[in-house]
Amino acid sequence: MSKQDVVYKGDASKWQKFANSLALRYYMRLQAKEPSFAEAGIKKMADNPVQFPLITVAEDDANISFPGTSEGVSNPLNTVYDTDPAGAYMRVKLAKTLVDVLREYDDPRLAVWADKIEIPLVLVQGSGIDRIVEGKREISQDIVSAFEETNAMKVDFDPEYAGVPVSHSRVQIFNMNNANSAQGTVNPHASHLNSRYKKTTDPFVLMRLISSYETNLILAEAAYRGWIPGDPAEYYADGVRESLKAWGVGNDFDNYITKVPYGGLESIIEQKWIASWTTAQEAWFDWRRTGLPDLKTGPSAIRPVLPIRWYYHTNDEVEKNRANVEAAVERLEATPYQGTDQTKNSAWSKMWVLQGTGKPY
Repeated sequence: MSKQDVVYKGDASKWQKFANSLALRYYMRLQAKEPSFAEAGIKKMADNPVQFPLITVAEDDANISFPGTSEGVSNPLNTVYDTDPAGAYMRVKLAKTLVDVLREYDDPRLAVWADKIEIPLVLVQGSGIDRIVEGKREISQDIVSAFEETNAMKVDFDPEYAGVPVSHSRVQIFNMNNANSAQGTVNPHASHLNSRYKKTTDPFVLMRLISSYETNLILAEAAYRGWIPGDPAEYYADGVRESLKAWGVGNDFDNYITKVPYGGLESIIEQKWIASWTTAQEAWFDWRRTGLPDLKTGPSAIRPVLPIRWYYHTNDEVEKNRANVEAAVERLEATPYQGTDQTKNSAWSKMWVLQGTGKPY
Protein backbone atom coordinates (compact mmCIF):
# COMPACT_ATOMS: atom_id res chain seq x y z
CA MET A 1 0.00 0.00 0.00
CA SER A 2 2.81 2.43 0.81
CA LYS A 3 4.11 2.16 -2.77
CA GLN A 4 0.71 2.75 -4.36
CA ASP A 5 -0.18 5.72 -2.13
CA VAL A 6 1.69 8.66 -3.69
CA VAL A 7 0.38 11.14 -1.13
CA TYR A 8 0.74 9.60 2.33
CA LYS A 9 2.48 6.25 1.78
CA GLY A 10 -0.40 4.30 3.32
CA ASP A 11 -0.83 6.42 6.46
CA ALA A 12 -4.60 6.25 7.05
CA SER A 13 -4.53 8.85 9.82
CA LYS A 14 -3.22 11.46 7.40
CA TRP A 15 -5.89 10.56 4.87
CA GLN A 16 -8.47 11.21 7.59
CA LYS A 17 -6.99 14.69 8.13
CA PHE A 18 -7.02 15.24 4.36
CA ALA A 19 -10.72 14.35 4.04
CA ASN A 20 -11.72 16.50 7.02
CA SER A 21 -9.69 19.45 5.74
CA LEU A 22 -11.44 19.23 2.38
CA ALA A 23 -14.80 19.27 4.18
CA LEU A 24 -13.66 22.36 6.11
CA ARG A 25 -12.76 24.05 2.82
CA TYR A 26 -16.16 23.36 1.30
CA TYR A 27 -18.09 24.42 4.40
CA MET A 28 -16.36 27.81 4.24
CA ARG A 29 -17.03 28.05 0.52
CA LEU A 30 -20.73 28.18 1.43
CA GLN A 31 -20.19 30.98 3.98
CA ALA A 32 -21.95 33.70 1.98
CA LYS A 33 -24.78 31.56 0.57
CA GLU A 34 -25.62 29.25 3.48
CA PRO A 35 -23.95 30.78 6.56
CA SER A 36 -25.88 28.71 9.11
CA PHE A 37 -24.98 25.46 7.36
CA ALA A 38 -21.34 26.51 7.00
CA GLU A 39 -21.12 27.59 10.64
CA ALA A 40 -22.65 24.36 11.94
CA GLY A 41 -20.31 22.20 9.87
CA ILE A 42 -17.16 24.06 10.87
CA LYS A 43 -18.21 24.26 14.53
CA LYS A 44 -18.86 20.51 14.61
CA MET A 45 -15.33 19.83 13.35
CA ALA A 46 -13.59 22.41 15.53
CA ASP A 47 -15.39 21.18 18.66
CA ASN A 48 -14.38 17.56 18.04
CA PRO A 49 -10.70 17.50 17.01
CA VAL A 50 -10.28 13.83 17.95
CA GLN A 51 -13.17 12.77 15.72
CA PHE A 52 -12.34 15.33 13.03
CA PRO A 53 -8.55 15.82 12.95
CA LEU A 54 -7.32 18.40 10.46
CA ILE A 55 -4.14 19.18 8.56
CA THR A 56 -2.64 21.86 10.79
CA VAL A 57 1.12 21.46 10.22
CA ALA A 58 3.02 21.59 6.95
CA GLU A 59 4.41 18.09 7.49
CA ASP A 60 0.89 16.73 6.87
CA ASP A 61 0.16 18.76 3.72
CA ALA A 62 -1.46 16.77 0.91
CA ASN A 63 1.14 17.06 -1.84
CA ILE A 64 2.13 14.94 -4.82
CA SER A 65 5.65 15.24 -6.17
CA PHE A 66 6.72 14.94 -9.80
CA PRO A 67 9.02 11.92 -10.30
CA GLY A 68 10.62 13.70 -13.26
CA THR A 69 11.74 10.47 -14.90
CA SER A 70 9.83 11.07 -18.14
CA GLU A 71 7.86 13.83 -19.83
CA GLY A 72 4.48 12.60 -18.61
CA VAL A 73 5.46 12.59 -14.94
CA SER A 74 7.45 15.83 -14.86
CA ASN A 75 6.71 19.35 -13.73
CA PRO A 76 4.74 20.70 -16.74
CA LEU A 77 6.73 23.95 -16.80
CA ASN A 78 10.10 22.21 -17.15
CA THR A 79 12.49 23.19 -19.94
CA VAL A 80 14.10 19.75 -20.18
CA TYR A 81 11.32 18.18 -22.25
CA ASP A 82 9.70 21.45 -23.37
CA THR A 83 12.62 23.00 -25.26
CA ASP A 84 10.54 25.58 -27.13
CA PRO A 85 12.12 29.01 -26.43
CA ALA A 86 8.58 30.34 -25.99
CA GLY A 87 7.38 27.30 -24.04
CA ALA A 88 5.36 27.02 -20.86
CA TYR A 89 8.09 28.23 -18.50
CA MET A 90 8.66 31.43 -20.48
CA ARG A 91 4.95 32.13 -20.90
CA VAL A 92 4.30 32.14 -17.15
CA LYS A 93 5.51 35.30 -15.42
CA LEU A 94 4.64 36.84 -12.10
CA ALA A 95 1.93 39.51 -12.04
CA LYS A 96 2.55 42.99 -10.73
CA THR A 97 -0.50 42.58 -8.47
CA LEU A 98 1.26 39.86 -6.49
CA VAL A 99 4.87 41.03 -6.73
CA ASP A 100 4.06 44.51 -5.42
CA VAL A 101 2.42 43.05 -2.30
CA LEU A 102 5.28 40.62 -1.73
CA ARG A 103 7.80 43.45 -2.08
CA GLU A 104 5.83 45.69 0.28
CA TYR A 105 6.00 43.01 2.99
CA ASP A 106 9.53 41.87 2.14
CA ASP A 107 7.99 38.41 1.82
CA PRO A 108 10.66 35.66 1.93
CA ARG A 109 8.57 33.42 -0.33
CA LEU A 110 9.21 35.71 -3.29
CA ALA A 111 12.80 34.50 -3.62
CA VAL A 112 11.55 30.90 -3.65
CA TRP A 113 9.00 31.61 -6.36
CA ALA A 114 10.91 34.01 -8.62
CA ASP A 115 14.38 34.74 -9.91
CA LYS A 116 15.78 38.23 -9.57
CA ILE A 117 15.70 40.48 -12.62
CA GLU A 118 18.56 39.64 -14.95
CA ILE A 119 19.19 43.23 -16.09
CA PRO A 120 17.69 45.89 -13.77
CA LEU A 121 16.67 49.28 -15.13
CA VAL A 122 18.32 52.40 -13.73
CA LEU A 123 17.06 55.95 -14.32
CA VAL A 124 19.93 58.35 -15.09
CA GLN A 125 20.27 62.07 -15.76
CA GLY A 126 20.55 63.33 -19.31
CA SER A 127 18.68 62.67 -22.55
CA GLY A 128 18.78 60.05 -25.27
CA ILE A 129 20.54 57.57 -22.96
CA ASP A 130 19.83 53.85 -23.28
CA ARG A 131 22.87 51.69 -22.53
CA ILE A 132 24.07 48.64 -20.61
CA VAL A 133 26.64 49.44 -17.92
CA GLU A 134 27.98 46.74 -15.59
CA GLY A 135 24.95 44.51 -16.05
CA LYS A 136 22.39 47.29 -15.63
CA ARG A 137 20.40 49.14 -18.27
CA GLU A 138 20.74 52.89 -17.82
CA ILE A 139 17.89 54.94 -19.32
CA SER A 140 17.15 58.66 -19.30
CA GLN A 141 13.75 60.09 -18.41
CA ASP A 142 12.90 61.24 -21.95
CA ILE A 143 13.11 57.67 -23.27
CA VAL A 144 11.14 56.34 -20.31
CA SER A 145 8.41 58.96 -20.80
CA ALA A 146 8.12 58.21 -24.52
CA PHE A 147 7.75 54.49 -23.81
CA GLU A 148 5.14 55.01 -21.11
CA GLU A 149 3.09 57.40 -23.25
CA THR A 150 3.20 55.20 -26.34
CA ASN A 151 2.37 51.94 -24.58
CA ALA A 152 0.22 53.11 -21.64
CA MET A 153 2.48 51.12 -19.36
CA LYS A 154 4.57 52.31 -16.43
CA VAL A 155 8.25 51.36 -16.18
CA ASP A 156 9.22 49.54 -12.97
CA PHE A 157 12.66 50.42 -11.59
CA ASP A 158 12.67 47.88 -8.76
CA PRO A 159 16.26 46.55 -8.80
CA GLU A 160 15.32 42.96 -7.92
CA TYR A 161 11.73 41.97 -8.79
CA ALA A 162 9.18 43.41 -11.21
CA GLY A 163 5.84 41.79 -12.01
CA VAL A 164 4.14 42.25 -15.36
CA PRO A 165 0.83 44.20 -15.52
CA VAL A 166 -2.34 42.13 -15.84
CA SER A 167 -4.56 42.19 -18.93
CA HIS A 168 -2.29 44.39 -21.02
CA SER A 169 -2.14 43.91 -24.79
CA ARG A 170 1.60 44.62 -24.96
CA VAL A 171 2.80 42.75 -21.90
CA GLN A 172 5.62 41.17 -23.94
CA ILE A 173 7.45 44.52 -24.06
CA PHE A 174 6.96 45.29 -20.37
CA ASN A 175 9.79 47.33 -18.85
CA MET A 176 11.11 48.35 -22.26
CA ASN A 177 11.83 44.84 -23.44
CA ASN A 178 12.75 44.40 -27.12
CA ALA A 179 10.01 46.05 -29.17
CA ASN A 180 9.77 42.98 -31.42
CA SER A 181 9.37 40.53 -28.54
CA ALA A 182 6.62 37.96 -28.76
CA GLN A 183 4.56 36.66 -25.87
CA GLY A 184 6.42 33.88 -24.10
CA THR A 185 9.94 35.11 -24.81
CA VAL A 186 12.66 36.15 -22.39
CA ASN A 187 12.31 39.51 -20.69
CA PRO A 188 15.55 40.35 -18.84
CA HIS A 189 13.86 43.32 -17.15
CA ALA A 190 10.98 41.35 -15.56
CA SER A 191 10.68 38.65 -12.92
CA HIS A 192 10.71 35.13 -14.30
CA LEU A 193 9.72 32.08 -12.31
CA ASN A 194 12.47 30.75 -10.09
CA SER A 195 14.83 28.52 -12.05
CA ARG A 196 13.66 25.53 -10.01
CA TYR A 197 10.56 25.54 -12.23
CA LYS A 198 12.76 24.70 -15.20
CA LYS A 199 13.56 21.31 -13.67
CA THR A 200 11.57 18.12 -14.12
CA THR A 201 11.33 17.69 -10.35
CA ASP A 202 12.09 19.79 -7.29
CA PRO A 203 11.26 19.49 -3.57
CA PHE A 204 9.20 22.69 -3.70
CA VAL A 205 7.51 22.14 -7.08
CA LEU A 206 4.58 19.97 -6.05
CA MET A 207 0.93 19.35 -6.79
CA ARG A 208 -0.50 20.90 -3.63
CA LEU A 209 -4.01 19.55 -2.96
CA ILE A 210 -4.67 21.15 0.43
CA SER A 211 -2.28 22.60 2.96
CA SER A 212 -2.03 23.47 6.64
CA TYR A 213 -1.91 27.18 5.86
CA GLU A 214 -5.39 26.92 4.37
CA THR A 215 -6.99 25.02 7.24
CA ASN A 216 -5.48 27.37 9.83
CA LEU A 217 -6.66 30.44 7.92
CA ILE A 218 -10.13 28.94 7.52
CA LEU A 219 -10.22 28.46 11.28
CA ALA A 220 -9.03 32.06 11.66
CA GLU A 221 -11.96 33.25 9.57
CA ALA A 222 -14.38 31.04 11.50
CA ALA A 223 -13.10 32.50 14.79
CA TYR A 224 -13.31 36.01 13.33
CA ARG A 225 -16.98 35.37 12.48
CA GLY A 226 -17.65 34.05 15.99
CA TRP A 227 -18.40 30.54 14.76
CA ILE A 228 -15.77 28.81 16.88
CA PRO A 229 -13.93 29.71 20.10
CA GLY A 230 -10.33 30.81 20.06
CA ASP A 231 -8.32 33.83 19.03
CA PRO A 232 -8.47 34.46 15.27
CA ALA A 233 -5.06 36.15 15.50
CA GLU A 234 -3.50 32.90 16.74
CA TYR A 235 -5.05 30.85 13.95
CA TYR A 236 -3.91 33.54 11.52
CA ALA A 237 -0.32 33.40 12.78
CA ASP A 238 -0.38 29.61 12.54
CA GLY A 239 -1.52 29.82 8.93
CA VAL A 240 1.23 32.25 7.99
CA ARG A 241 3.84 30.18 9.85
CA GLU A 242 2.88 26.93 8.13
CA SER A 243 2.97 28.52 4.67
CA LEU A 244 6.48 29.84 5.29
CA LYS A 245 7.53 26.40 6.56
CA ALA A 246 6.09 24.71 3.48
CA TRP A 247 8.25 26.90 1.25
CA GLY A 248 11.44 26.43 3.26
CA VAL A 249 11.55 29.89 4.85
CA GLY A 250 10.05 29.09 8.24
CA ASN A 251 12.96 30.72 10.07
CA ASP A 252 11.77 34.08 8.73
CA PHE A 253 8.41 33.88 10.49
CA ASP A 254 9.19 36.04 13.54
CA ASN A 255 10.42 38.87 11.36
CA TYR A 256 7.71 38.51 8.72
CA ILE A 257 4.70 38.41 11.05
CA THR A 258 5.59 41.87 12.40
CA LYS A 259 5.05 43.22 8.88
CA VAL A 260 1.71 41.47 8.36
CA PRO A 261 -0.04 41.64 11.76
CA TYR A 262 -3.54 40.26 12.12
CA GLY A 263 -6.07 42.82 10.96
CA GLY A 264 -9.38 41.02 10.66
CA LEU A 265 -10.88 39.42 7.57
CA GLU A 266 -8.88 41.41 5.03
CA SER A 267 -5.58 40.19 6.46
CA ILE A 268 -6.80 36.58 6.60
CA ILE A 269 -7.92 36.54 2.98
CA GLU A 270 -4.84 38.41 1.79
CA GLN A 271 -2.56 35.81 3.35
CA LYS A 272 -4.64 33.00 1.84
CA TRP A 273 -4.33 34.72 -1.53
CA ILE A 274 -0.55 34.97 -1.21
CA ALA A 275 -0.13 31.43 0.07
CA SER A 276 -2.31 30.06 -2.76
CA TRP A 277 0.63 30.62 -5.14
CA THR A 278 0.18 27.25 -6.86
CA THR A 279 -3.51 26.76 -6.01
CA ALA A 280 -4.83 30.01 -7.43
CA GLN A 281 -8.33 28.62 -7.92
CA GLU A 282 -8.79 28.61 -4.14
CA ALA A 283 -7.95 32.31 -3.97
CA TRP A 284 -10.49 32.90 -6.75
CA PHE A 285 -13.18 31.01 -4.83
CA ASP A 286 -12.43 33.13 -1.74
CA TRP A 287 -12.58 36.32 -3.79
CA ARG A 288 -15.97 35.31 -5.26
CA ARG A 289 -17.56 34.94 -1.82
CA THR A 290 -15.85 37.87 -0.04
CA GLY A 291 -14.74 40.35 -2.71
CA LEU A 292 -11.25 40.17 -1.16
CA PRO A 293 -8.57 41.02 -2.02
CA ASP A 294 -9.79 44.02 -4.02
CA LEU A 295 -8.57 42.67 -7.36
CA LYS A 296 -8.75 44.84 -10.47
CA THR A 297 -8.81 44.03 -14.16
CA GLY A 298 -6.23 45.43 -16.56
CA PRO A 299 -6.61 47.87 -19.48
CA SER A 300 -7.22 45.17 -22.10
CA ALA A 301 -9.77 43.15 -20.11
CA ILE A 302 -13.07 42.69 -21.95
CA ARG A 303 -15.06 43.52 -18.79
CA PRO A 304 -14.35 45.94 -15.92
CA VAL A 305 -14.58 43.15 -13.32
CA LEU A 306 -13.22 39.63 -12.96
CA PRO A 307 -15.31 36.67 -14.17
CA ILE A 308 -17.10 34.50 -11.62
CA ARG A 309 -17.77 31.20 -13.40
CA TRP A 310 -16.68 28.91 -16.20
CA TYR A 311 -19.30 28.90 -18.90
CA TYR A 312 -20.65 25.92 -20.84
CA HIS A 313 -18.90 26.03 -24.20
CA THR A 314 -17.63 22.66 -25.44
CA ASN A 315 -19.49 20.58 -28.00
CA ASP A 316 -19.57 17.67 -25.57
CA GLU A 317 -21.37 19.80 -23.01
CA VAL A 318 -23.71 21.75 -25.25
CA GLU A 319 -24.47 19.35 -28.09
CA LYS A 320 -24.63 16.07 -26.17
CA ASN A 321 -26.40 17.39 -23.08
CA ARG A 322 -28.36 20.32 -24.47
CA ALA A 323 -31.52 19.98 -22.38
CA ASN A 324 -29.66 19.98 -19.08
CA VAL A 325 -27.30 22.76 -20.18
CA GLU A 326 -30.21 24.98 -21.16
CA ALA A 327 -31.99 24.25 -17.87
CA ALA A 328 -28.83 25.10 -15.92
CA VAL A 329 -28.31 28.34 -17.87
CA GLU A 330 -31.91 29.36 -17.20
CA ARG A 331 -31.21 29.12 -13.46
CA LEU A 332 -28.27 31.53 -13.71
CA GLU A 333 -28.64 35.17 -12.67
CA ALA A 334 -27.44 37.78 -15.16
CA THR A 335 -25.29 40.66 -13.93
CA PRO A 336 -24.65 44.12 -15.43
CA TYR A 337 -21.31 42.82 -16.68
CA GLN A 338 -22.74 40.29 -19.14
CA GLY A 339 -21.84 42.71 -21.93
CA THR A 340 -22.18 41.29 -25.42
CA ASP A 341 -22.87 37.74 -24.22
CA GLN A 342 -26.11 36.72 -25.91
CA THR A 343 -27.45 34.53 -23.09
CA LYS A 344 -26.99 34.06 -19.36
CA ASN A 345 -24.34 31.46 -20.24
CA SER A 346 -21.75 34.10 -19.41
CA ALA A 347 -18.61 34.05 -17.28
CA TRP A 348 -20.15 37.04 -15.47
CA SER A 349 -23.47 35.40 -14.55
CA LYS A 350 -24.12 34.23 -11.00
CA MET A 351 -24.75 30.60 -10.19
CA TRP A 352 -26.69 29.44 -7.12
CA VAL A 353 -23.79 29.74 -4.68
CA LEU A 354 -23.48 33.50 -5.38
CA GLN A 355 -27.11 34.48 -5.96
CA GLY A 356 -28.46 36.72 -3.21
CA THR A 357 -25.08 37.18 -1.53
CA GLY A 358 -24.14 40.54 -3.03
CA LYS A 359 -20.69 39.10 -3.67
CA PRO A 360 -18.31 39.76 -5.25
CA TYR A 361 -20.36 42.45 -7.03
